[in-house]
Amino acid sequence: MGIQENIEHSAAERAKFREMKEGTAEDWAIIGGEYRAFAKGLPDRVLDHLKLLDGDFGGFPVCRLEHSLQTATRAHRDGRDEQYVVMALLHDIGDTLGSYNHPEVAASIIKPFVTDEIHWICQNHGAFQGYYYFHFLGMDQNARDKFAEHPHFEACREFCEKYDQAAFDPDYQSEPLEFFEPMVRRVMERPLASMYAKAMEEEG
Repeated sequence: MGIQENIEHSAAERAKFREMKEGTAEDWAIIGGEYRAFAKGLPDRVLDHLKLLDGDFGGFPVCRLEHSLQTATRAHRDGRDEQYVVMALLHDIGDTLGSYNHPEVAASIIKPFVTDEIHWICQNHGAFQGYYYFHFLGMDQNARDKFAEHPHFEACREFCEKYDQAAFDPDYQSEPLEFFEPMVRRVMERPLASMYAKAMEEEG
């Protein structure tokens, strides 16, 4: 198929509206089909983005990818379930695009696929991790205390203590990213809760 034919074929598969309010059922059938195919590629895109952390040390003893692998490996070896391990793997994936709010970026990515508790840990781990270094940067070491009455406070504190803050050891033998790929795919196979979940259902 030539370039012009490709363009024409692609155009034939597109919705025809210029404003959404003009859309038809046929338009949205096309878009829905494209959405389902695109959404299924989410694990690949997430894993590719995680690889951007490779070699990025930022002054730390290990690069950001190794920190992520080490955090996930420690959680896995401690018997945590796959949702938790995937959260541990991805908790800092927002470092590249969310330099000022990286926990929220990671939490948004995993939110449709994990429990409320695991999502909350990911979303708030920055404040809890700060307990170990904020005071060296003129910040409030006890920033996490604002969550003291929250039911997931202890779970987040434990994540940081046992896995996150401990995962900067250059001599630790982490599992490679390939080890975690099947877990990422299983956890992200289908959303547990999403306003777009219905759109993922195949037409009969």
